[in-house]
Parts: sequence; structure tokens; C-alpha cells
Amino acid sequence: MKKNVLIIGAGGVAQVVAHKCAQNNDVLGDIHIASRTKAKCDEIIASVHEKSAMKQDGVIAAHQLDALNLAAVVALIGETGAQIVINVGSPFVNMTVLDACIETGAAYIDTAIHEEPDKICETPPWYGNYEWKKRDLCAEKGVTAILGAGFDPGVVNAFARFAADQMDEVRSIDIVDINAGSHGKYFATNFDPEINFREFTGTVYSWQSGAWQENAMFEVGREWDLPVVGKQMAYMSGHDEVHSLSANYPKADVRFWMGFGEHYINVFTVLKNLGLLSEQPVKTAEGQVVVPLKVVKAVLPDPASLAPNYTGKTCIGDLVKGTKDGQEVELFVYNVADHAEAYKEVGSQGISYTAGVPPVAAAMLIATGEWDAKTMKNVEEMDPKPFFTLLDRIGLPTRVRDKDGDRAWDA
Repeated sequence: MKKNVLIIGAGGVAQVVAHKCAQNNDVLGDIHIASRTKAKCDEIIASVHEKSAMKQDGVIAAHQLDALNLAAVVALIGETGAQIVINVGSPFVNMTVLDACIETGAAYIDTAIHEEPDKICETPPWYGNYEWKKRDLCAEKGVTAILGAGFDPGVVNAFARFAADQMDEVRSIDIVDINAGSHGKYFATNFDPEINFREFTGTVYSWQSGAWQENAMFEVGREWDLPVVGKQMAYMSGHDEVHSLSANYPKADVRFWMGFGEHYINVFTVLKNLGLLSEQPVKTAEGQVVVPLKVVKAVLPDPASLAPNYTGKTCIGDLVKGTKDGQEVELFVYNVADHAEAYKEVGSQGISYTAGVPPVAAAMLIATGEWDAKTMKNVEEMDPKPFFTLLDRIGLPTRVRDKDGDRAWDA
């Protein structure tokens, strides 16, 4: 049984992770939070105490850390006695933190694929470019690494596995992410603007007819009629889970759809056409060298600041189609989250909440041994049922809609 958690990162998602770890510290043990800016970790800890989130008395401590410094990460894992590392920092640090876990034997959990700062929208295979190269080493060392254990990727991978387990053949997996909430700002992104924009400035990849297909962003859209949030427009986008799901279900078409309003599309298009979403440095007339994308990030609202006034709900789910006993079947497996309720509970908005709760559930399953795989796995390679059971209990209930109606997943 593994205990003691090190959380790397101090943004909105890390705040949710810290609160949920605190609420379950009887299972997870000591909690440590590390970031380049220790003051941000201190603020998260203050919010945990303000909400009286600790289930029982225990350690919750802040640390300063450069997560790109392998030796420093290794040292902090040793100093804290952390046996589980939840990486919700920048995706630029994934490989360093993973290497530190392999060196120390700590279990590793992240919520997104690794990225290099100077590369945007790399060509598939994304996991194959980085994390999966360490898969054999994890198995050799007996190190558990659960990749992409946020919501998407993460819970949606488990949704796909749950639906696929009820079919003889899977024909298609369509992941739909709709945020029907409102933050009241002229323009803002729901998570790190730099990472948000990097997802949408390059080629959109989907897996269809047994091969990678390429489209431009906002080229392919369709209206979805979803539970609670109703009819919403979503556009095919590239996303982490498309790669791992296509590797595990190669005969199925795998697509990711994200909801965007006209205002977001218009602002995004102007920024992109002006070159303000470029990751390449430029020199100003004054001789200063700046990265346009980082300048845009600096002037936009901090996603964490959106939480107090955020209203509305999210709906994220998988429409999975296939056959069972020679008959066509389809399941929509989904979750609905509420921004205001998330803020009331943990001080974060709903997007951070949906991303931050699942890695804590994964950590608890590693702690109890059910997901302590002692090798590298993507979420769809693990049994989804204990995952759903925990998510139901700690804030993200799973539901299913099919020809028989709409119900809890285990009804």
C-alpha cells in the first residue's frame, strides 16, 4: 500500500487536487505541494484550511521546486517520503517528473501529454514521441505510471472502456466536451492560455478508417443535443486521448469534439492571423525579445480568477457506437459538473474541478493497490468500475444514456 502524495503545480487544477487529497488524507497520508513559486502553494494550503478540508489531522506542506531540474525533483520525493506523485504542472515538465519517479520508485500520475515549448501540435503518435518510450523501463523497475488521468484525457478514456466492454465490436468513439458556463469576462481561457491556444493552432488529427486524418481547426463542426446543457455546437479538435484510444481500439473511429462559441472563434482567429499565438520569439522595435503567445497569456485573466463569478454547467462524455450480438448499439457515458458548486466546495471553477478530481481518485486506487499496475498504463487500460465508484463518491458521478433511458452507470 502506497502513501504520501507530492502534488507538482500550483494552478487551479492543483488547488482542486489539494482539496480532494485533504478530504481523503486517511487513505493518501501526508500531502506536499511544490511549485516554482512557493507562495502559490501556501495560498492553496490556506484555502484547504479555510474550507476545513482535512479529513483528519495530518501533514500538508508547501515547497519551492524547479520541476525541470531532475535532481531537485528526486531530492524532494526523497525528502517528503512521497510514494505517489500527482503531476498537474506544465506539460513541459512531464518527462522530468516521470524520470524522477522511475529513479525513486514513486508512482506517477499526470493529466496531459508531454510537450516541448518550441513545438506546437506535433504529429502523432503523441504518447509515442515521449512517455511511451519509458514504458519498458517502468515495467522493468516496477514503477506505476498512469498517464492522462484528468477528465479528458482520463475519465473519458474510462468512459470508452466501460462502453466497449459491453460491446462485441466498437465502431466509433466520439468524445464531446461542452462548457455551457459563463465567466463574465470579455475573453478568457478556462485553463492555462498558453496550453489552451497551443492545442488549437495546428493540424486537427483524428483516427478514422484505420488511419490518421487531418483537418484545420474549426473546419468540421456539428451540433450535439446533450443532457442538461441541451443543443451545443462543437468542433473536431486534436486531443491526447485520440492517440491512446486509437492504439487500444484501432478498428474504431476516434474523434474529439470541443464546444466553442462564435465569440471565442472570432477572437482566436484574429489573434492567430496577427501572429500573436506564435511560440517563436520576435524582436520588438525597442530590441526586446518576446514570445507572442506568452505575451497574450500575460494579458489574459488568470483562469483561477474566473472561479468566483462562474455560473452554469459542463457536460463531457463519450458517444460510443458498436455491435452486440449482431445488433447495432450505442451508449453515451457522461458527467455533468456545476461551476458554482465547484467554487463553493474547493474555490475553483468547474473546468479545474473536472480536471483535478480524477487524478486524486487514481491516486487513491494506487494507494489501495487496485490501480498499482507496476508499469505504465493509460486510463482505458485499467478497470473503470472502481474509478467510477470513487468518482461518484468524491464529486464527479458517471451517468449513461442509451435506448433504455438515462441512469447512473451502475443502475
